[in-house]
Amino acid sequence: MKSSPWAWVPSLYFAEGLPYVAVMTISLILYKQLGLSNADITFYTSWLYLPWVIKPLWSPFVDIIKSKRWWITAMQLLIGAAFGGIAFTIPTSIWLQGTLCFFWLMAFSSATHDIAADGFYMLGLDQHDQACFVGIRSTFYRLAMIMGQGFLVMIAGNLQVVFRGSIAFSWSLTFYGLLGLFVAFWLWHNYILPRPKEDDERGMSGEKGTLSIKAMFAELGETVISFFKKPQVVAGILFMLLYRMPEGLLVKVSSLFLLDPQSAGGLGLSPMEYGLVQGTVGVVGLTIGGIIGGICAGKDGLKRWLWPMVCAITLPDAVYIYLSYALPSSLFIVNLCVFVEQFGYGFGFTAYMLYLIYYSQGKYKTSHYALCTAFMALSMMIPGLYAGALQELVGYRNFFIIVMCTCAVTFLVTALLKIDPKFGKKEK
Repeated sequence: MKSSPWAWVPSLYFAEGLPYVAVMTISLILYKQLGLSNADITFYTSWLYLPWVIKPLWSPFVDIIKSKRWWITAMQLLIGAAFGGIAFTIPTSIWLQGTLCFFWLMAFSSATHDIAADGFYMLGLDQHDQACFVGIRSTFYRLAMIMGQGFLVMIAGNLQVVFRGSIAFSWSLTFYGLLGLFVAFWLWHNYILPRPKEDDERGMSGEKGTLSIKAMFAELGETVISFFKKPQVVAGILFMLLYRMPEGLLVKVSSLFLLDPQSAGGLGLSPMEYGLVQGTVGVVGLTIGGIIGGICAGKDGLKRWLWPMVCAITLPDAVYIYLSYALPSSLFIVNLCVFVEQFGYGFGFTAYMLYLIYYSQGKYKTSHYALCTAFMALSMMIPGLYAGALQELVGYRNFFIIVMCTCAVTFLVTALLKIDPKFGKKEK
């Protein structure tokens, strides 16, 4: 029986997005509600980017050991176990150590799942279906973001009302629900995922395995050397690391700002309100901005839209300066500000992603792109490590002003680039 792509592509990419948003966003809200300081929250959760930074180091093993189908189902079971572990440890006295341990398990499992799922997508579909379903996979990944940042946070907030403010118990139930969801994903994908001939299982023993390992390390070394021998390597790496510096500072603290009470300088949103603002309206703005950015760049090329996109990813950050001074009680105004900022980010992020593709061109484009995404994760990890401590030192208002000042770094590293005017432009 041949499985229709509709039966597995949407669910596969929904399952890919959910643990990522759990690690990067839901963990923030969980720890904030459990009473952890902003400095500790941003420090601990920023380290969770590390598996996505170093995943190119073990991605070759996913090709050699077992099949990508096996890796997908195995990682979904591990992700489910991680959700269950978090749910179990939240009400205990070791909730911080326990939940961090399982978030680490989830992060490594999710990064490995990404490698296997993206590889399987190319094996399980022919080129025509790959092109047809690229929008579908992106849509369901975004839906996972909305569910994670929006509906799940709302559910946890509603449970707190039902159980009279029992934060730990409410979040524990929410994570048990995610455990059940990933068991369902594991069962479904075990049954429905196709078995392409190219996705054959390969062991580590025997002559074939030994040759594969030798070839793998040789190619890995050649790939890394050629990556750092590219023209404009210094400008390219600086761009990859620093283009998103303002966002790296802002992304975690902005969520904490929305949740903190006005007495602490925040807006004091409830989990239900946060789920609507950041998890729904914000993600919709991000998605629309990304779509429009892709259309513009596809029509006129990356170089033509580079500077408008730089302005879009930096200047809307000013809405948080306004929010920190005005502290509006109107949810409509908060939603509008977050939509504008996220729309700008989505539009401006298009330039970043297209530059990664541009830099990766050549013989090892797949491996070079993987290295570029490692720098991308590092660019968010490093600022996030100290963002919370900086905010606690200077307060929300001054912190957001500092974020706006760092936008100058984005303009500076962009000015160093040299881009072919024809890249990304639609051929006439």
